[in-house]
Formats: sequence, structure tokens, C-alpha cells
Amino acid sequence: MTSPLVRALRGATTCVKDTPEEISSVTRELIQTMMERNGLVHDDVISVLLTTSPDLTSSFPAAAAREVGFGDVPLMCASEINVPGAMARCVRIMMHVYTTRERNELHHIYLRDARSLRDDLPG
Repeated sequence: MTSPLVRALRGATTCVKDTPEEISSVTRELIQTMMERNGLVHDDVISVLLTTSPDLTSSFPAAAAREVGFGDVPLMCASEINVPGAMARCVRIMMHVYTTRERNELHHIYLRDARSLRDDLPG
């Protein structure tokens, strides 16, 4: 069996509106989809960086990560750069994991309106 390597997974999704419930719901959906599509379990996750576009300020997406069991995983939230024309109401994730998958076998997940951010990647 191949030894696990450290890899980074990317993902993004969007909210309809800036409410704690919406941010929590889309963040949980994104994390769960990233885990499922990549065959990951909790102990595979090293750390998670979560960012929001500047127009999402009602809640920390890390709170939603704790709701799906990531309370013991190092989490950090940040705000994206306020670039004109950037995607609105967007939550992005970079998840560092242990995996035996090759880089080209990873599934970076883009949900809702964020699908248009990386249409060059397989789903």
C-alpha cells in the first residue's frame, strides 16, 4: 500500500444571502461533499483554511466546520481580497489532508454559483 501524502483540496460555494444560517448550511454542504467525493475520513484532515468574500460578515464558516465534527481540527477564517468583479457571497475552503490519491485523482469541489470559478477542473 502506498504511504499517505499531504495534499491540499480546494472548494467553493455561494450563499443566497448573508445570514448565519445560510453561511453554516453552505459551508457544511461543501465540507461534507469534499470529504465524500475524496473518500476522506475525519483523521485524514490536517487543517482547514476558510475564507469568505467581503460581503459575508454575519458568521464565521469555521463554526459550521465544528458542527460537522471538526472541533479538534485546526481551522482559520479570513476574508478574501475585495477585488472588483469577484464572485459575491462566496465561501472558499483549502483543506489539507493525508491521502494516497495522486494529485490528478483529487476532486476539488465547486458548488452553486462557484462552479463557474473553476470549470477547468473535473468535478
